[in-house]
Amino acid sequence: MGRDLTAQDLRDLARGAAFLGTGGGGDPYVGRLMVEQALAEGGRVTLISPEEVPDDAFVIPTAMMGAPTVLVEKIPSGHEAVASLRALEAHLGRRAYATMPIECGGINSTMPLVVGARLGLPVIDADGMGRAFPELQMETFHVYGVPGTPMAITNEFGDTTILTAHDNKAMEWLARGITIRMGGAAYIAEYSMDGATAKRTSIHGTISLGIRIGRCLREARESHQDPFQSLIEMLKDTPYRYGRVIFEGKVADIFRRTTEGFAKGHATIESDGDGPPLDLNFQNEHLIARVDGHVRGIVPDLICILEAETAEPITTESIRYGQRVKVMVVSTPDIMRTPEALDVFGPRAFGLDHDFTPIEQLS
Repeated sequence: MGRDLTAQDLRDLARGAAFLGTGGGGDPYVGRLMVEQALAEGGRVTLISPEEVPDDAFVIPTAMMGAPTVLVEKIPSGHEAVASLRALEAHLGRRAYATMPIECGGINSTMPLVVGARLGLPVIDADGMGRAFPELQMETFHVYGVPGTPMAITNEFGDTTILTAHDNKAMEWLARGITIRMGGAAYIAEYSMDGATAKRTSIHGTISLGIRIGRCLREARESHQDPFQSLIEMLKDTPYRYGRVIFEGKVADIFRRTTEGFAKGHATIESDGDGPPLDLNFQNEHLIARVDGHVRGIVPDLICILEAETAEPITTESIRYGQRVKVMVVSTPDIMRTPEALDVFGPRAFGLDHDFTPIEQLS
């Protein structure tokens, strides 16, 4: 059942997860190192498809929450999310059959792999975001009726909180406050559910997709192909069917601050030609890209900043003045574009005065 991930899979996943994180989700390089350490200590990571999970199996997703900028200074040991899963098991009186990501972008694509390797649990090849989003209720799990609590929250000192909330938005608000008290980053177990619910409410195959994206970019570079065109072609036979480069230029201005448990800010990218710059707003993840006031990409579609020559994904905390970049926008799966989903993580959920327009129409 399932397959064990290799060291090359992990390296490819780190790059692919940075792409799917649309700037946020935390640096997956840190997560990859934690998985490699767990493997060096005798662990293994077994990835299973949602179809392999029994309907009555008990599933506990695990993740990091907080501002990705904090991870630069407060690197986790890899035991925090394990402690959260064990605490939630003890609280509920049930043992987990498997863990899975709540999001497939950034460090949260690899955090469940750490938990799986350390506890001998398989990891389900699916997630609840199809990318990265900044808030806990911004999940397909929430959209399609799964309660997020009880949840467990643990910091690097082993301090653990069990939280129960009357709804998932209250869960986010309360957990964010606890995470801020824990230093701006914490590690969680939440949205526990049975296997049938996991199949119904998740976006399938997203960890494998992250590996495929990373492999595609690596192999394109090794064979001296255009990595951008290779990636656009690869995505055509996935649920993320449509991708295109919408802008190329140099980072001319970047402002970000860590506030309210998020990394918030904006960037300006000057055009290589004589045209107007691209303006980008983010809250952990890139939310909207505009050129001369016209929307060129908008959440929940993926807006990805990539190094102009290598297509290496650049995270929110890594954007720097003077970087030469290309901006790519990718369509999201249909399950993320329903009216119910857009109510939870569409543009207006972030305070943007725009309705969602798919990238296929914007082009």
